[in-house]
Amino acid sequence: MVNHPYCSTTALSTLYNPRQCASKAVRVIKSKNERANEEACVAEAKALNAFDEVNVFFDKAADRLKLDDGTRQLLKKPWRELTVSVPVRMDDGSIKVFDGYRIQHNAARGPYKGGTRYHPHADINEIRALASLMTWKTAVVNIPFGGGKGGIQCDPRTMSENELNRMTRRYTNNIHHLIGVNRDIPAPDMGTNSQTMAWMMDAYGALAGYTPGIVTGKPIELGGSVGRDAAPGRGAVYVMNEAAKDIGLTVEGARVAIQGFGQVGSWAARVSHDMGCKIVAVSDVQGGIYNPNGLDIPKLIEHLAEERTIVGFPGADLVSNTELLELDCEVLIPAAIEGVVHKDNADRIKAKLVVEAANHPVTPEGDNILNNRGIYVLPDILVNAGGVVGSYFEWTQNLYQHKWDEDEVNAELHKIMTEAYRAVWEIVQRDGITFREAAFVIGVGRVAHAAKLRGFV
Repeated sequence: MVNHPYCSTTALSTLYNPRQCASKAVRVIKSKNERANEEACVAEAKALNAFDEVNVFFDKAADRLKLDDGTRQLLKKPWRELTVSVPVRMDDGSIKVFDGYRIQHNAARGPYKGGTRYHPHADINEIRALASLMTWKTAVVNIPFGGGKGGIQCDPRTMSENELNRMTRRYTNNIHHLIGVNRDIPAPDMGTNSQTMAWMMDAYGALAGYTPGIVTGKPIELGGSVGRDAAPGRGAVYVMNEAAKDIGLTVEGARVAIQGFGQVGSWAARVSHDMGCKIVAVSDVQGGIYNPNGLDIPKLIEHLAEERTIVGFPGADLVSNTELLELDCEVLIPAAIEGVVHKDNADRIKAKLVVEAANHPVTPEGDNILNNRGIYVLPDILVNAGGVVGSYFEWTQNLYQHKWDEDEVNAELHKIMTEAYRAVWEIVQRDGITFREAAFVIGVGRVAHAAKLRGFV
């Protein structure tokens, strides 16, 4: 980052909200050379990587909590980072070497917990950002985990199942000394699934013996939990429903647009449809579909199973993933990739409520624009925490070798997500801040307190 005298991350976090420009740094910028200095700040903001963007929100929370510099550094930086080479024998006989990572961000509150991402953009800064978000996410929902994340920079869509199997096993062998049931528990993420977790579990078991609790998100037959696949989307809808009550939004008949129709987006569509919402648009990697009168979600699920895409669903118009974000609706659920709402399109978002089912889908600049326009944004560290809550249930069942039924899983998920939302809403009301700021205050505050109790600071 540029070492601009008045453009620290803290100063930038203030600049993102003009109505809160009260810091001395910002006042100096305004009084000395407004245009030149603000352009420097904007240029630096554009240069922020994913990890920097997450830390913009961290710094706001740290300021509000009045954390000292030492505690800030302890909580901001990953505690351990591992970069590995992952050589894979491809089906044509050639060898490709992929870059793999496991980032252990913070374990003050419990074992590291986080997914494993296979994606072309899964570089080290992206994995750092996701690991950091997991730290705050597990703290917001108050479960006994820290935050971690792993990934391989690859395109799984171009690889065969055998190639993915070999890659996963080599990656697991390379990180096995860092993971463990009471140390670091991987899970699925973008580009991975229950089959990937089965391979990881088997590869780890070959070294350490039968250890079903080493990963979560496994197939049911190998110790997975019922309800785990649905938990991220279901949890998002639980939070959306609670927030709707508080902001005066009627869920029955509310028009909902969902970007992304993978595991999270499809379950969010099913659950919200069952609650009476009108799902007007959804999308996948091939494009989106739109019907202002609402889509028949059960039939769309059948279409997806047959065609492996939502595109071509009868009675719907085609829209792009970008156009979907700007449709006229009450609720927008970004459930795909990061950074889709930003400074160039946030002023065209028409939804009254944005529900972040994906990880950091709204940039800091985009978040500021939405806030200034009076659009409510429910943050990812609260909304999509249902996934890690479901993983917590699976991990617990594995430790005790005891199975829960689906009603019990869903009831506990509803309880935890609702309690987490209520804690965030209380701070929103008490301090007059945004949902995101309140969630980070809770998450960062709980981790800082645990670190102090353990004698780290």
